[in-house]
Amino acid sequence: MAAAEPARPRRTSSRSAGEGTEQDTNAHRRAAPRRRPGTPGPAAAMRAAAEQLAELLGRLPDSVSSLKPTEDGWVAQVEVVELERIPDTTSVMASYRVALDEEGELISYERTRRYSRGMIDRLT
Repeated sequence: MAAAEPARPRRTSSRSAGEGTEQDTNAHRRAAPRRRPGTPGPAAAMRAAAEQLAELLGRLPDSVSSLKPTEDGWVAQVEVVELERIPDTTSVMASYRVALDEEGELISYERTRRYSRGMIDRLT
C-alpha cells in the first residue's frame, strides 16, 4: 500500500490581494453599476415587475425574459400566457415591456408581441 502524498501548496497570483490593473477595476465598474441605497436589486425588481403586471392583467406571468437597469429604475420583458390551449405548445403568449421606478413601482407597461408558445424566433 502506498503512503499518502503530502498536501501541495496552492499557487498564488504574483499580485497581492487588493492590487489590480486599472483595466480590471474599470471592467468591474462597468459590469456592476452602483445602486442607490434602498433601491431594489435585480431579483427584487424581477419579482416586482411580475407581481405588479399580474395584478393589472389578472393573469400570472410565465417568466421574466429580460431585465435591464436604467437611469430611472428597471425595464423588464415579462412573458404571460394570454390564452391556454391543449396542447400547451399552441397556447397564445404575450411579451410585455414593464418599466419600474427606482423603488420598484410599476410606471408603465406595454404589450410588445404575441406568439404561440411553441414558436421559435428565426433569424431574419
